[in-house]
Amino acid sequence: MARLVFFLISSLSIYFHFIAAATATAIAAPTGTSSYKNFVKSSCGTVEYPKLCVQLLAVHASKIKQSPQQLARAALAVSLARAQSTKDFVARAAKFRGLKAREYAAIKDCLEEMDDSVDLLANSGKELKRAGASKGQDFQWHVSNVQTWVSAASTDATTCLDGYASAALDGRLKTSIRSRVLNVEQVTSNALALVNQYASKAGSSNAP
Repeated sequence: MARLVFFLISSLSIYFHFIAAATATAIAAPTGTSSYKNFVKSSCGTVEYPKLCVQLLAVHASKIKQSPQQLARAALAVSLARAQSTKDFVARAAKFRGLKAREYAAIKDCLEEMDDSVDLLANSGKELKRAGASKGQDFQWHVSNVQTWVSAASTDATTCLDGYASAALDGRLKTSIRSRVLNVEQVTSNALALVNQYASKAGSSNAP
């Protein structure tokens, strides 16, 4: 009987030990994820389109953690994906039958702008990665390139929007293209702000 009681007590002790460990792990995991998401929300609070910033970047919080560089890289990746998708859509639109000359000209000009945006954003992502492995003046040079290129990509999107406004086009095609290009302009503006945040925070630690 004594052995049976001892066995039951030991079994219960082991059981509760594992339950406590599992509970601690379950509690710890959300805490880390929550802090990462809070970092994203806090960083997005200073950009031009904060809600859009949180919506698109919070899903990457576990990878971003609390790294300004990873946050900027994620923002650039989102901008690149949106720009590429919009470029593909505009390219398909240019092949539609029945386009008026003015419509085709506006679409063609927009396609050129979006093509340039895609190249600039792709190069910016690579350059930001190089910046992370650099120090001093090299770091500043790489980051400056990123800032210049992302700003130019945002300008390309704005130029496309301006072209559509001046062309006075109507219809669902115009609305579809404008909404996509506007989204590219917004996410790219946010990306530039986050790159600037990263440059500001990392600049002092990377000083020669």
